[in-house]
Amino acid sequence: MRIANLAGRLTLLTPSGAVDVERASAGRFGPNPTAVYAHWAEFTDWAKRAALPDGAAYDESDLGAAVPEPAQIFAIGLNYREHAMESGLDFPVEPPVFTKFRTSLAGPVGDLELPTDTVDWEAELVVVIGRTARNVSAGDAWDHVAGLTIGQDFSERTRQLVPPAPQFSLGKSFPGFSPVGPAVVTLDELADPSDLDLSCSIDGDKVQHSRTSGLIFSIPVLIERLSAVLPLLPGDLIFTGTPSGVGGGRTPKRFLRAGEEIVTRIEGLGELRQKCVPGQPHTTAAAS
Repeated sequence: MRIANLAGRLTLLTPSGAVDVERASAGRFGPNPTAVYAHWAEFTDWAKRAALPDGAAYDESDLGAAVPEPAQIFAIGLNYREHAMESGLDFPVEPPVFTKFRTSLAGPVGDLELPTDTVDWEAELVVVIGRTARNVSAGDAWDHVAGLTIGQDFSERTRQLVPPAPQFSLGKSFPGFSPVGPAVVTLDELADPSDLDLSCSIDGDKVQHSRTSGLIFSIPVLIERLSAVLPLLPGDLIFTGTPSGVGGGRTPKRFLRAGEEIVTRIEGLGELRQKCVPGQPHTTAAAS
């Protein structure tokens, strides 16, 4: 099952096209693309049994963030060994956690406004929580996952690393810096949800390529560690980290430029496409 946000409405993407869930369920489930995760078991049971109508054609530019209003967004740093190495940092013994604020969420296709000339890319697998998780063991963690989707953790490196205390959450939360989609794909659609091919290209030049099996902290371990501290709620997002190949880890450093198109793909999940455009200039104390 592929659950999407089409023009702000909860939608199933089927081989024949888009099916509006509120209409197909005769109002049993509302149009809100986020609210359905609080009724995940009921929804998935209905979807398996429902005689869905033929889907309608749709414009992918109408797809919004797959989960537009999560209660919490978690992001994990340094979760691939090669990325830790290119960052010049030791391998973490606990998952480094920050957040991306909700207003940075965007759909899978569209413009990315560049507020500065130091905006970097980070292709990531994103987990969507489907059932409240509190003190969940790694062995039971997959039972709390609704599905997986693709995310980009775009990062304004100057703001992120401004001294004396880095501002990861602010540097990664400019508008449009968290595109998510094109759909939330349920685990039964994937041969092995823990081992997916992931890549990122700029104007056709592949800059990142890895497999999600290379995560230092796997999805079950992330859920175990996070849920030991606080509840994970239905619809929450976990950006699981990025592999090596980011612009800030290159010599010389290389950042996004207006006019470039960045494409992020994950096996079985689809792709994101952002066109870089000039944004409103932004300065920091460190840069002024």
